[in-house]
Amino acid sequence: MKIFEFISGILKPVSEIIDNVHTSEEERLKIKESLFSLQTKMTMQVMNYESKLLESKTKIITAEANGQSWMQRNWRPITMLTFLVLVVLDTMGYTEFRLSGEAWTLLQLGLGGYVVGRSAEKIIPQVAQVMKKD
Repeated sequence: MKIFEFISGILKPVSEIIDNVHTSEEERLKIKESLFSLQTKMTMQVMNYESKLLESKTKIITAEANGQSWMQRNWRPITMLTFLVLVVLDTMGYTEFRLSGEAWTLLQLGLGGYVVGRSAEKIIPQVAQVMKKD
């Protein structure tokens, strides 16, 4: 994930400065330990945020899947099937105009969101249990 690279990228110059500071090895190691602890805390906060975000998305998809209305329960699968038909027709040359780049991007986002949402629905409870144990 790019956020972890971002956190490491922020702290790497500080770590390099610590290496160049003229202090004792013991002081240098203490500072590096503190820096590593900060990086760990920041990473845990990001993971906690991502976990809550996935949990929220999962709740939305679960609420839709368990909704009272037939349309509420089935709009995502209908949308994905519609895109599938469009892709097949476009691939076979049956559409008057080729699908635009935006349509392909929308299809990728839709499929990615649907697949990730359904996967998260099954994975989040297990991840939450593991994080609570620590």
